[in-house]
Amino acid sequence: MRFKLLRRRLTISAPRMAIRSAMPWPFRWAIVAIVLGFCAAIGLWAFEFGKDIAGLEKGSKEEMLRLRTELTGARAELAKAKLDRDHAQSIANTADTLVTAEKASHESLLAQLKQLEADNRTLRDDLGFFEKLIPSTGVDGLAIRSLQADFLSSSKLKWQVLVIQTGKNPSEFNGRLEVSFYGLLNGKPWTATLAGDPPAVKVKQYGRMDGAFEVPAQVVVKGMSAKVMDGAVVKATQSIKL
Repeated sequence: MRFKLLRRRLTISAPRMAIRSAMPWPFRWAIVAIVLGFCAAIGLWAFEFGKDIAGLEKGSKEEMLRLRTELTGARAELAKAKLDRDHAQSIANTADTLVTAEKASHESLLAQLKQLEADNRTLRDDLGFFEKLIPSTGVDGLAIRSLQADFLSSSKLKWQVLVIQTGKNPSEFNGRLEVSFYGLLNGKPWTATLAGDPPAVKVKQYGRMDGAFEVPAQVVVKGMSAKVMDGAVVKATQSIKL
């Protein structure tokens, strides 16, 4: 029932009807477009006018250029700071390396010093032990306690002389050592001494002298002798056979 009444009102069968002139749809759309364009123009004008009042566009280009310049300067300063930081880090790494190397060298020197001190103590103990083994002559003064000679080859001989000065608080002795060799050359007696100046002897309690002697060809060395001289005075002498 309600549907029939509604249809009657909306159709030509309605009790009242009004006849109006119809406007074509293209004109209607054109009018709507004109109205919308006019409203958009008014809105754009209001927006631009508001920006001018607020001063948003005033000096914007200059401000942007200034900000770009400041940004470029800040980037350059940042790059320079990075280079300075890298340089400082390199110096710090080099310094750390040098400190580490110096520390290692110092520790190595300390270890060598300790080893030398230990060797020195060992040598002193060995020397004291060997001095006890050397028989005493019962007379204070200078004496040759050891005379040795070894052949390094058929033409080279190495010799060693140990000189000891006994007694309590002996004064330092300064003299010279004369070393001579004897043997046979083609079946005949042969003797020779060290070439050059005789070795100096400087002894407070003990001293060791050594050297090498070049044996001439066709010489058979039979023995050697050593003399400690104080000027023309013989202070000690000893001979050995080889």
